[in-house]
Amino acid sequence: MTELHWLDWAIVTLSILAAIGMGMYFAHRQKDTSTYFAGGGKIPAWAVGISIFATLISSVTFLAYPGAAYADNWILLVQGLMVPLVLVALIGIIVPLFRKVIRLSTYEYFERRFGLFARLYSSFAFTLGHFSKAGTVFFLVSMALATFLNINIYTIVLVLGITIIILTLLGGMEAIVWMDVVQGALLIGGGIICILILMFGINGGPSELFSIAAEHHKIGFGPYDCDLTQLTFLVMVLNGIFYALQKYGTDQTIVQRYLAARNDKEAKKAAYIGVLMSVPIWALFMFIGTALFAYYHAQGAPALPADIKADEVFPYFIAHELPVGIRGLIIAALAAAAISSLDADLNCLSAIAVQDYYVRFKKHADDKQQLRFGKWMVVIAGVGAIGVACLYITWGGEGVLGALFSLYAIFSAGIVGIFMLGLFSRRANRQGLYIGIAAAVIFTAYAVLTSTKVDIHGSGVKETLLDLGDWNFTHHKYMLGVYSHLIVLVVGYLASFLFKTPLADKELTIWGYLEEKKKHKS
Repeated sequence: MTELHWLDWAIVTLSILAAIGMGMYFAHRQKDTSTYFAGGGKIPAWAVGISIFATLISSVTFLAYPGAAYADNWILLVQGLMVPLVLVALIGIIVPLFRKVIRLSTYEYFERRFGLFARLYSSFAFTLGHFSKAGTVFFLVSMALATFLNINIYTIVLVLGITIIILTLLGGMEAIVWMDVVQGALLIGGGIICILILMFGINGGPSELFSIAAEHHKIGFGPYDCDLTQLTFLVMVLNGIFYALQKYGTDQTIVQRYLAARNDKEAKKAAYIGVLMSVPIWALFMFIGTALFAYYHAQGAPALPADIKADEVFPYFIAHELPVGIRGLIIAALAAAAISSLDADLNCLSAIAVQDYYVRFKKHADDKQQLRFGKWMVVIAGVGAIGVACLYITWGGEGVLGALFSLYAIFSAGIVGIFMLGLFSRRANRQGLYIGIAAAVIFTAYAVLTSTKVDIHGSGVKETLLDLGDWNFTHHKYMLGVYSHLIVLVVGYLASFLFKTPLADKELTIWGYLEEKKKHKS
């Protein structure tokens, strides 16, 4: 890689110091749990919306999306395209529901609807999923930064991890949201600069870029076969529907931001901003991958190293083709993308630890004690995320984006099924739900064991963990999460009829919302 100019170094260093400074600036306000975890419910809608957007657009978007589009086409974007289609109608119901029935933890709703086990089960699944995500984000950004800065990758993980811990520990949700606003601007600006350089840096300009992309079938969402065993458009549509419901209806990092807004109207506005900003930026970074392919396959294009992987092409372009100063801004945007995602994870994991576990086992703890415990949990979660990142580095990161989606599918554990059962059915009860969860766990164990191949004997030959021959799970790994949600929903609903229980409180379901809306109209 080319030597990084001092100006680029200065820009990257300033961006890291700015994150720490933001935490220090807001530190004096963090005197209670409401402010620390939800900004006191006083943050304007536009800032909360950009924060939602910045949290969703992590270094996975910045690096892995261009890598995926460079190697293939835009099929992975289908998941993101499902988000606005699913949520335009549901945000108006989900946001006021959570602001009305929970104090801080998303999974308080699950307890009020189905009991303690549902709360602990769903919060534990969230924790597992987000530690996996943190490892992926850390790995991707550290791999790129280590290349740019010529620094040991473990050092990058440590420096970035400490920065995120300090920002989150000192500044709470206020610092996170306002830093996300800055980081979101950096991310958008960085993406636009790169695409302009790619489009007009090629002989023949944009028309040649699109010609090369069309010739090699780089802009498309296929294959369109009705096949659930391969990565097809249908698989990504189904995966995207449940991704949207899980992210905006059951994910603590998003729901916690609903609580940070001033009122229901502002919270809904913030959610719409987050959704509508995310999809174009996902598409922008997919287009960067397509443009990279055209750039390096055009007439007279610079040569790429023979052994370069798709995930490494964008970092290579940044290091070799961008001018001084611009390169520093892009690297700063990359670091900002990771910070935006990970600071939210640490704060939300801490909030869950406090609300779902600490106050349950220490019922008389006052707010000061809860805040102190929450800050300790930020540090512990941050150290844990650094550890997971180091494991990713040690084990390697082939197919990182695919691995991320697979981990989400496995650790989703039917949470969307629980949420939909609670939201749409007053008849569903905890006994039926528990049967549905048990069925989903058994199915997930079967699917993972019969479809996962590992090198058991260290011989280099991978074998299926549990080989049942024709009975092995053969559908695409992204479908695993879809099936687990559907099993909880269907089995849980039908099993509920085996137990005679009172109907659930209307205010905990969509029917209470619709009834209240009808009253207001009349």
